[in-house]
Amino acid sequence: MAEILPFRAWRYNDRLLQNIGDLTSPLFDVASEKQKAALYGNPYNSIHLSIPCGACPTENASRTFEKWQAEGSIRRDPAPGIYVYYQYFRLPGDPRQYCRKGFICKIRIYDWDQNVILRHENTMPGSVNEQVELLAATRLNVSPTHGLYTDKNFELEKYMDKSMQQPLCETEDYQGIRDVLSVIRDRRTIESFVNLMAENKVILADGHHRYAGSLAYMKRQMAANPAHTGKERYNYHLMWLTNTEAEDLKILPTHRLIKNLAGFDVNAVVKRFDRYFTVKPVSNPDHMNEIIASKKWTFGLIFQENAFQVSLKPEVHHSIQWNFPEEIKRLDMPVMHYFILQQILGIKGEDQRTSDCIEYERSFAACLSRVLKGDSQLALITNEVSIDDVKKVCGSGCTLPQKSTHFWPKVICGFVFSSI
Repeated sequence: MAEILPFRAWRYNDRLLQNIGDLTSPLFDVASEKQKAALYGNPYNSIHLSIPCGACPTENASRTFEKWQAEGSIRRDPAPGIYVYYQYFRLPGDPRQYCRKGFICKIRIYDWDQNVILRHENTMPGSVNEQVELLAATRLNVSPTHGLYTDKNFELEKYMDKSMQQPLCETEDYQGIRDVLSVIRDRRTIESFVNLMAENKVILADGHHRYAGSLAYMKRQMAANPAHTGKERYNYHLMWLTNTEAEDLKILPTHRLIKNLAGFDVNAVVKRFDRYFTVKPVSNPDHMNEIIASKKWTFGLIFQENAFQVSLKPEVHHSIQWNFPEEIKRLDMPVMHYFILQQILGIKGEDQRTSDCIEYERSFAACLSRVLKGDSQLALITNEVSIDDVKKVCGSGCTLPQKSTHFWPKVICGFVFSSI
């Protein structure tokens, strides 16, 4: 089961912490170009480590980290600890305030076939390679990935709540979320965390590319180190762990945008849907995400001039030829990627991870705008994936197509950095 360790975090000094909100940044795969441009203007923003820019971005990140250390802008905490990280948020139309409670620690890196860290979606090779090169240059975990553990009795919550009585820093982030950080350094309390996690497997909620990058980097270091013992820092990865039993897991859908398909003809594409789907015109695509909500095997198609709701015909479902267990074939994402992307649009399964014809967009409004402006040929609107579906996928040993889930709120970057 999972081995975790406390660690000595690198954190901004007390002067910079007074304006920590100006130093935090979104994760690399959710930051918009507009956000990035604004954040690059602050020479101490964490984006210079997490999404470095310039002609030699990884080298720039390494030099920035060294500069911050040398001038004392960041300092390493004097003693190891487990860092408690809470996110306070609300959901649209829901008056309740939620609090996602979790803790940040180092976790031993396990290969996928060891069945300790469980993934539920594929990664894209290019993004993994970028993470490997950034690790090699900086030797730093800049932001924690998000993992899920199970603690039905909420044994750790009392320790985390107590720690939160003395926060280290807090801010309201770009999502409108209140993020709060504290630390636990008591050895006996830390043992409680270590012991509970020793009985747990971990589901990767968010950060598949960063974890896969750490795994690949570890293997590279092992190969280059004849004296490898397994105790080196590169054997560990930074992770924020939250409880699957809490009522604070929100998974938003990630839609698909299709572009650059040769010979794309809207009428011909719509006609091909008739073989597999029941097709229903939608007069106002502005409400497509609401129209398809909670309907099994149902998706929205938005073209520049028209839109449709499509629902898979149950009698054709058995024709999926991908080698997945039956319970995985029944999920929306495999249905969409097999019948729509492969069978109808002609993008084969093995090519989908690297195809430049597919883009991924969380914002429904952005999908609508891109298609209406002609930047994309088609928007495929889908429903969210449930946490039960994620558990099914992890238990099966299979993975969903890349970018199938969007856990929300997202972890922010800038509270803690961890040396490897």
